Amino acid sequence: MKNNTRKTIKIYWSHIIKYKLSGSIIFLSIVAGSAISVIIPLYYKKFFDILGTDQAREVIADGLIDILIIILIVHFINWIAWRMADLFLPHFYAQLIADIQDTCFKYLHKHSFSYFNNNFVGALVKRVGYFSNSFRDVLDRVLWEFVPLIVKMSVIVIVLFCSNYILGTIVVVWLIIFVIVNWFMAIYKMKFDLKRATAQTVSTGFLSDTITNNSNIKLFCGYKKEVKDFFDLNEKVRKLTEYSFNLDNIFDAIQALFMIVLEGMTFYVAIRLWEKQMFTIGDFVLLQSYVLIIFMHIWSFGKMIRRTYQNLADAEEMTIILNIPHEIQNNLRAKILKVNKSKIEFKDLDFYYNKTRKVFEKFNLTIKGCQRVALIGPSGAGKTTVVKLLLRNYDVFGGKISIDDQDISKVTQESLWKSISLVPQDPILFHRSLMENIRYGKFDATDEEVIRASKFAHCHEFINDLPEKYGTFVGERGVKLSGGERQRVAIARAILRNAPILILDEATSSLDSHSESLIQDALDKLMKDKTVIVIAHRLSTIVKMDRIVFIDNGKIIEDGTHQQLIEKENGQYRKLWELQAGGFIAD
Repeated sequence: MKNNTRKTIKIYWSHIIKYKLSGSIIFLSIVAGSAISVIIPLYYKKFFDILGTDQAREVIADGLIDILIIILIVHFINWIAWRMADLFLPHFYAQLIADIQDTCFKYLHKHSFSYFNNNFVGALVKRVGYFSNSFRDVLDRVLWEFVPLIVKMSVIVIVLFCSNYILGTIVVVWLIIFVIVNWFMAIYKMKFDLKRATAQTVSTGFLSDTITNNSNIKLFCGYKKEVKDFFDLNEKVRKLTEYSFNLDNIFDAIQALFMIVLEGMTFYVAIRLWEKQMFTIGDFVLLQSYVLIIFMHIWSFGKMIRRTYQNLADAEEMTIILNIPHEIQNNLRAKILKVNKSKIEFKDLDFYYNKTRKVFEKFNLTIKGCQRVALIGPSGAGKTTVVKLLLRNYDVFGGKISIDDQDISKVTQESLWKSISLVPQDPILFHRSLMENIRYGKFDATDEEVIRASKFAHCHEFINDLPEKYGTFVGERGVKLSGGERQRVAIARAILRNAPILILDEATSSLDSHSESLIQDALDKLMKDKTVIVIAHRLSTIVKMDRIVFIDNGKIIEDGTHQQLIEKENGQYRKLWELQAGGFIAD
C-alpha cells in the first residue's frame, strides 16, 4: 500500500488550524508547564548546595526556607499552566473529533454508487472509526508527550551546557543518536503496521459480508467453510500483530542499553569533575533529576514514534478514500434542473461497465412529456442500466441524456434527483421509524401528509396494526418488514415526493395479487401527469402503458403499444406475451 502519511498529517492539520485560539492557548500552556517543571530542579540544586555549606544551622535553615518558598511559587505557576491546558482541552478535542467525522461522512457519501458497490459497508465504517480515533491518539501524543519531551530536553541541554559543556555535549550527542535509531526503527515497523491494517480491513469486511448473508450460510450449509476462511484471514492478522509486538520488545531492549550507557557516561564525567572540585552535591542532585526526567520521557519515545506511525497507518485507508476524486461530480457551471414537460431523451449513448463490457452503442430513445413507457426484455439487456444512467449513477462514455433539453451532466445532481421518484425492486429502508422512512420522500412533510401517502399506498393498514404504529423501527435495511410491506412503504415515499418523473423498477414484484390490485390503483393516480418509466417482467402489469419498448443486447428491438406489439407476427413481445399468457392458462 502506498504510504500516505504526509497526506494524513495534512488533513489533520487542516482541521486543527480552524481552532487557532484554543489550540494556541493549550500549546503555550503545555510549553510553559513543561519548561517550568525542568527549571524546578535548579532550585533543588541550590537547596542541597546550601545544605552542604559550613554555615550556622540557623542561617542555613533561613536560606532553605527562602528556596522552599520559591519552589512552591514555581510549582503553583506550573499548576496554573497545566490547568489552563486542561480548561481549554475538552472543547478543543470535542470540536476537532466531530469536525473530522463530519468531513469523513460528507466526503464518503459524495462517492459514486459504483464505489459503494465495490466496497464492504463494514470496512468503510471501520475506516472512518480508525481515522477519527487515530487523530485523537496522535493529537493526544503530540500535545502530552512530544511537546513536553522536546521542551524538557531543550531546557536540560541548555542548563547542562551552561553548567559544563562536556555533559551538555554528551547528552546532545546521545539524544541525536537515540532519536535517529528510534526513527528508523519506527519507519521499519510501519510497513508491517500497514500490512496489519489492510489485513484487519479485509477481515472486518469478510465479517460484515457473512453477517449480511447469515441466512445463506445456514441454508447452504456454508458454516464450516466460512469459519475456515475467517480463521485464515484472522491468522494473517494474528501473525502480523505478533510480529509487531516482537519488534516492540526488541526496540525496548535496545533503548534500555542506550539508557545504561547515558547514565554511566554522565556520572563518570560528573565524578571526575567533582574530583577536580568543579562539581557540587547540588550538581549531582540536578544531574540525577535530569537523568531521571530524560529516562522517564525518552523511555517511551520509541513507543511514541511507533504508535504514532501505527495510528497513521490505521488512518491511511481513510486518507486514501479522502484523496480519491469523486467519480461523478457536478459540472463547475452546473445549473439547477428545471422540469416543465418532463421530456426525456437518450441520444447516441455509448456506455460500458468497467470499460470492457459493452452495454450501449449509439443507443437512442425519446420519451415524451407525461408519457408512460415500459421497458422490457431479457435479463442483462440494459433496462436497468437505462434507469441508472438517467439517475446519473454512472456517466456515459458518449452521447448525452437530457430532460427538457437540459443535459443532465450539466445540471446539479441534487436537482436531478429531486425531479425523480424511484420505487426499486428491493427497497432498502433506514433502521428508523416508519414515519421517518416515508418522510424521506419529502423532509418537510407533515404527519398528516405522510399518513395520506400511506393510505394511497395501502400501507396504512399494516402500520396501524403495529404496537407503535408509525413510530415502529423497521430494523437494519428494513428486515423487520416483509418484502411486500417494504415495497408499499417505498411507494408511499414516492407518492409523498410527487416528483414529475417516476421510475418503477418491478415496483409490485413482491406483492400478492390482492395487494397488487390495490396498489395498482394508487400507482395509476401517482402516474397521472407524470413521465413514467416502468421496468417489468410480468407483462400483465404494463398493458395500459402508452408505449412498450423491448430492449435486447443494448438495442431497441420493438417499440409500440401493447395492441400494436401483440399484433406483430413473429414479434419478440408477442412471443413473450403468449408464453406468459399460456402459462397462466395452463395454471
